[in-house]
Amino acid sequence: MKTIMVLNGPNLNLLGRRQPKIYGHETLEDVTRICEAACADGFGIRLLQSNHEGQIIDWIHEARETSCGIVIKPGAFTHTSVAILDALNIYEAAVIEVHFNQVHKREAFRHHSYVSHRADGVIAGLGIEGYAAGVRRICQLSAD
Repeated sequence: MKTIMVLNGPNLNLLGRRQPKIYGHETLEDVTRICEAACADGFGIRLLQSNHEGQIIDWIHEARETSCGIVIKPGAFTHTSVAILDALNIYEAAVIEVHFNQVHKREAFRHHSYVSHRADGVIAGLGIEGYAAGVRRICQLSAD
């Protein structure tokens, strides 16, 4: 089975409870379910969340050996982390960046993404459905 790594950045452990008017009421468990349902035959997901930049970088390094693609919701690291960008630049398979809301309707500092410099696709404004779209795209790109 091919594995798609689904990485979540800071504060996403509080998904469903944190600012639901912005981020919705769905939880990471809901994200797991929608991603599993979106997988094509022969694919599975590994969903991970960390509030620590170094942990996310370590998972990206691990993905080089274990995963056919990464769907990443980097949270605030989107706008600040050159280190995550550098790790993604070393990763050779597909990367899809996901944002729940339309970031360009938010504060100006959220309009810039370091991750977008590496991402093969960016999905914004679809809520947790954006994860499913990212998973489906990686399945397409990784199909034999």
